[in-house]
Amino acid sequence: MDWNFLIRNKESLTVTTDSRRVTPGCVFVALKGEHFDGNDFVAQAEKDGAAYIIKGENALRDLQDLARAWRRELGLPVIGITGTNGKTTTKELLAAVLATRYRIHYTQGNLNNALGVPLTLLQCTRAHEMAIVEMGASHPGDIRELVEIAEPNYGLITNVGRAHLQGFGSFEGVKRTKAELYDWLLAHGGTVFLNADNPHLAEMYQTACEASLSGEAGLSAKRSVSEAVCQTKPVSEAKPVSYHTGVMPEGTHLVGAYNSENIQAALCVGEYFGISREQGLQAVCAYVPTNNRSQHTVTDHNDLVIDAYNANPTSMQAAIQAFSNSLTGEAGLAAKRSVGEAVSQAKPVYILGAMRELGDYTKLEHQNLVNDLLVRKADRVYLVGPEYRDTTAPYPVFDDVDALIAHLKAHPLNGCRILIKGSRSNELEKIIPLL
Repeated sequence: MDWNFLIRNKESLTVTTDSRRVTPGCVFVALKGEHFDGNDFVAQAEKDGAAYIIKGENALRDLQDLARAWRRELGLPVIGITGTNGKTTTKELLAAVLATRYRIHYTQGNLNNALGVPLTLLQCTRAHEMAIVEMGASHPGDIRELVEIAEPNYGLITNVGRAHLQGFGSFEGVKRTKAELYDWLLAHGGTVFLNADNPHLAEMYQTACEASLSGEAGLSAKRSVSEAVCQTKPVSEAKPVSYHTGVMPEGTHLVGAYNSENIQAALCVGEYFGISREQGLQAVCAYVPTNNRSQHTVTDHNDLVIDAYNANPTSMQAAIQAFSNSLTGEAGLAAKRSVGEAVSQAKPVYILGAMRELGDYTKLEHQNLVNDLLVRKADRVYLVGPEYRDTTAPYPVFDDVDALIAHLKAHPLNGCRILIKGSRSNELEKIIPLL
């Protein structure tokens, strides 16, 4: 489809997939889902002034094509970020760092899939100097699809872990899919930012290099890319820009030593684009998480560590480890509870939601988590989700968050340091007002 008219005549593309948000002159995309059909609202969108309507069975593909065309029209540098854990936090930190020098547009919220990535690109304007695009995946080929839309010039994988195993099939499937970002960058002369301390990422990068040199990387080599977007160079000349996990710097608002690698990634990319480490660190320290990720909150009754937006076996283990370290003072926060006692003196409580999309690994991974808690001698634990009923957990198990809410109303928690961690589908954020 030819999008030249739209691209020539619009400073930016106002695009919506929600018929209730149609404004005069916008583009309305009539998507069809399992429980809705945007084509039913085409007539109303026309009445409300939509200048162009993308409809039919291929509406999503047409939207992706439009986004790619707009990205090429702008020609701005695009940084792609993916990984099992930390990609959203890294994106937010990187945006904070780069915004000290550049006009940045970056993925808002969690718009990181086949619909979210094109919408992110279409929100870019000619005023922006750089874009940061988060890319999520739950099945093989997902990253390949997204890089072919966003055509990143730069990219990093935060890490790889045991997540979405139902879709990927195995940890090897996770690695292969995430490495599709490396494949694209190597095939199109892009730059990879690589955590030199992560052996999985080093292996994935080396494998991608070997495949590209042998002509097997066939990711997007068949797709023509404008010279303005990617200047191809021999893979043998491509060297990653490396950084190290390092240690958690003081003065940030992020909870958990596992965030050190996210911070170092943001600082590394910032330095590559001319932002001093000191200036970058100031931006990192000024960043305050508000999205239930690595968030520390002190209420009138308890001290909360909130990381309830996502969970998988790898991130759950890291969160529990960081929380346990803080209790022993190894990574303790200096904050005080309202009664004036040190955080490390508070009674520890673990509120853990179930981990989803693990397929055949569901029982094993939940049992592993329970075993970890038992080794740590955790005695105040609340487990949310029927998945825990198949384990040997000696702790109370609640089928859903509403059951836990009823319990907390009858047995309120006070004077505790509480870790709240679980997959988003558990809706654990609902318990925060009770704590």
